[in-house]
Amino acid sequence: MKKYLLLYAVAVTALFSFTYRRYHAENRRLTQNQTALTAEITHYRTQAGADAASVRALRLRCGEFESLRAADAREIRRLGIRIRRLEAAAKAVTATQTEVRMPLRDTVVAGIRGSLPVHDTMRMFRWRDPWVSVEGRIGKDSVACRIRSVDTLRQVIHRIPRRFLFIRWGTKAIRQEIVSTNPHTRIVHAEYVKIER
Repeated sequence: MKKYLLLYAVAVTALFSFTYRRYHAENRRLTQNQTALTAEITHYRTQAGADAASVRALRLRCGEFESLRAADAREIRRLGIRIRRLEAAAKAVTATQTEVRMPLRDTVVAGIRGSLPVHDTMRMFRWRDPWVSVEGRIGKDSVACRIRSVDTLRQVIHRIPRRFLFIRWGTKAIRQEIVSTNPHTRIVHAEYVKIER
């Protein structure tokens, strides 16, 4: 009888220990998610002068991701990827804004109206740098403009360890660092969701 009581006590203690660990880990995950949801995006400049942003990562389970990020889940399914095979999902929104001054030049355009050749004068403009190009023409009654902006977003996901004095251990938070190569671009919104099993 004592043997069964001892086995029962060991089993209950092991079950209690497992449940407590699981509860503690889940509580820590939910606390980190609340912190990530209330944290603002942090903007800074890299040593090279590029615009960069830093944001805390959300840690969601597959079911939570499907219910809280339904639009993203639909887009992922359209790509032919199952949500249960997803490791992480990241999103960044940028806005490009630059002020441009450019000279206007007159251009003669030849055309045929009816059966007679017609010469028309248009004003043209063109400006470009390595990231943005603007070109267009101003007619008598209209303006046509083409703007092209190129940007590369580099995203790095890293963990921030907990600290006690000079000892680093565990994971305090997961952060996403995003760097824009276009100096005219500002990162408006960023999001990183890690899928937990």
